[in-house]
This record gives sequence, C-alpha cells and structure tokens, in this order.
Amino acid sequence: MIKKWAFYTTILLTVAFISTGFKPYNPQNHSWFLIDESETLEYKFPSLKSTDYINLNVPFIGRFFIGYKEAIGFKESQGKYKKINTLGYLGKYQFGMETLKTIGITDSLRFINSPRLQEKAFVALLSKNKWVLKNYIQKFDGKIVDGVKITESGILAAAHLGGVGSVKLFLNSDGKRKCKDDYGTSVRTYMRDFGNYETAGIIAEKNATVE
Repeated sequence: MIKKWAFYTTILLTVAFISTGFKPYNPQNHSWFLIDESETLEYKFPSLKSTDYINLNVPFIGRFFIGYKEAIGFKESQGKYKKINTLGYLGKYQFGMETLKTIGITDSLRFINSPRLQEKAFVALLSKNKWVLKNYIQKFDGKIVDGVKITESGILAAAHLGGVGSVKLFLNSDGKRKCKDDYGTSVRTYMRDFGNYETAGIIAEKNATVE
C-alpha cells in the first residue's frame, strides 16, 4: 500500500514539475520587449479595393528596357520566337528578311530557331535606327504631335514597326501622314504605346550588326 501511494505521489510530483514549464508567456516581464506609449506600429495590408490593382504590370518590369522589349515582343507576336506571320515576318519581334540583312543576318532558318539571335537582332536594329533618327529624336523629344508626346523609345518602336522613313514622314507632316503597316497599325500608335520607356542605354551606331 505504501509502495502504491509512493508511486502515485511520484507521478503527481512529476506532472506538477513539468507543468511549470508551460506557463503563459507574459511580455510585461521583459522590459526589452515593451514599446514606449508614444510609439506607434504601422502595418500595411493589401488594399480591399480591386481598382487599386487593374494597372499593375506583372511581373513589375515597368518602364525599364526589359519592359520595353517584352512589350514590343508581345505586341508583335505574343512573345513567340517561332512566329511567322502571313506576310513572312519572323520571330518574336517580326523581322522582315530585308531588314535582317541590314544588320548582318541572312539565314532565316537559323534566326527563327535562335531566341538569342533574335534578341541581339532587336538591339542591333534599335542601335541602327537610333543613329539614323538621332536628329529627329533631338528635335522632337518631349513635343506633342497629333496628340502624342514624342519620346525616344516611341520613335524607335515606330521605326521598328514601319521603318525610319515612316517615322520621318509622320513627324515632318506634324502627324498628318499616319503611315500604317499592312495590318493597319500606325506609327502613331507605336509612338503612343511605347513612349517613356528607358532606351538611353541603346548606343546609336551607324553600322550596327549582329555578330
């Protein structure tokens, strides 16, 4: 009987000892955890208004050059490197073979199968067009033509669409010459949609080619 009583007493004491380790945490016992009454804590939660999210440009590439080229690529081909349209224009940025030849590319099969080559071609053409249009960029940058604010990135995008000649016609005519491509898209639309992107890093080069 004594042994049984001692056994249960031992169990109770053990449980009581272990229980002391699970006392509720009280931050008031730790001065380092407290804040002064004059201090405030701010938490910013996602907005409950759906209208705050309609203009987000996921994945947040913004107006940087990467956003510029991806926006043009999506407009031209939905970003598809293998795209060939009904007029024979090739790749993500829809190059014509005559344009490709001006930057040193003559193999259409190699071009359509090489995303790397297509990206290089896009930059090379921007460099070439920037050199050809440098005087127009300097003259018209920041001005309003046919309701569109002219920027360097808009001019270069329009040149990619319709060529430098179409851009010159549009600007020289104060927007009266709309200069559309075969699908009806105007250089004005490209100047508007692709304005204010970061293209300062593109070096103007007369004989830009893809190596």
